[in-house]
Amino acid sequence: MSRKIVLFERQDSVAVITLNNPSSGNAITSRLVSTLEDIRTALSDDSDIRVVVLTGRDTFCRGTDVKTLRTFNDKEALIGGLSASTLIAGIDRPTIAAIDGDALGQGLELALCCDLRICSDRARFAMDQICRGDIPWDGGTQRLARTLGRGKALEMIFTGAVLDAGEALQTGLVSRVVPPEELMPQALAMARDLAGKSPLAMRYAREAIYKGVELTLEQGLRLEADLYFLLHTTEDRTEGVTAFREKRSPRFTGR
Repeated sequence: MSRKIVLFERQDSVAVITLNNPSSGNAITSRLVSTLEDIRTALSDDSDIRVVVLTGRDTFCRGTDVKTLRTFNDKEALIGGLSASTLIAGIDRPTIAAIDGDALGQGLELALCCDLRICSDRARFAMDQICRGDIPWDGGTQRLARTLGRGKALEMIFTGAVLDAGEALQTGLVSRVVPPEELMPQALAMARDLAGKSPLAMRYAREAIYKGVELTLEQGLRLEADLYFLLHTTEDRTEGVTAFREKRSPRFTGR
């Protein structure tokens, strides 16, 4: 029996997705993308899972599998059939990338589609497609610029330079750097903390931020206000206020 190239584990209300083909550097293949699609479908049917952690065994992801690239003669089919980032970005709840080792090329694009990123102190990051006469195609040009700003994104993409963990923290690519042995414990602790919060409040805040960057300030403020008023019609909002008054931890249900 062939080994599973992606592992899926549920720990209470937290799901952990682990890329599990370290001999290839967890390179992105059609099989991996198909497995991620199945996992995303399973997640959409399980409202009890509130936060998702994405990581890789031994290393995060060193990019696209070269042999798989050669099987696509039609570039449109390539983008449609090998876009792992589209699948992870489509998960409708908070996602955390726990990055150890390399996140290179499409591997960095995959990390960028997560809401939060933490890494080990031996992590390395690069958008190195231009070194092969290519450009990022799985969301890298758009998400990197939105995360780091236009200037730093252009520098990373033009040069293909590798950033170490310290530089990634300094630029805002990651929010936390930890020793390798603390990476998953801290990622899971963060995930459990988020899982204890109102899923509706996080969903609306996430929507306001992601959609707001595409709008004018006035439009973004209106979206924020609309979502704020909508949240006040939910049971979770009532529970939050009640729990505060009763000096206890809230019990959010996502309704």
